[in-house]
Amino acid sequence: MMKIQKSAEDYLEAMLMIKERQGYTRSIDVAAELAVTKPSVSYATKRLRENGYITVGEGGHIELTEAGYEIASRIYERHRVLTDFLAAIGVDPHKAQEDACKIEHDLAQDTFEKIKAYYEANLK
Repeated sequence: MMKIQKSAEDYLEAMLMIKERQGYTRSIDVAAELAVTKPSVSYATKRLRENGYITVGEGGHIELTEAGYEIASRIYERHRVLTDFLAAIGVDPHKAQEDACKIEHDLAQDTFEKIKAYYEANLK
């Protein structure tokens, strides 16, 4: 599995979430989603494009490449499962979402798989 910086994972995950929600992704949408400045998004999209994770088409629409989608969907799944797991064990839903964001990048894959299996078998 490819290792990229946490911030790049956050950008890719946000791009996927926005695309699923509204059907397209623009830099301005990413800035709003992540509460960052437009120049920060410009820098990040430039780096993500150079590394083959995204393409930017007409009208500034951002598309995930296969490699970008793979990373984004992995992080997004971790986010959803961890948020749901934490909420299921009694953590306030807002706090569960915040905490999931904090741990989704650093959790070992085998640990995540065990949490996911336990959640699906016992709490879902």
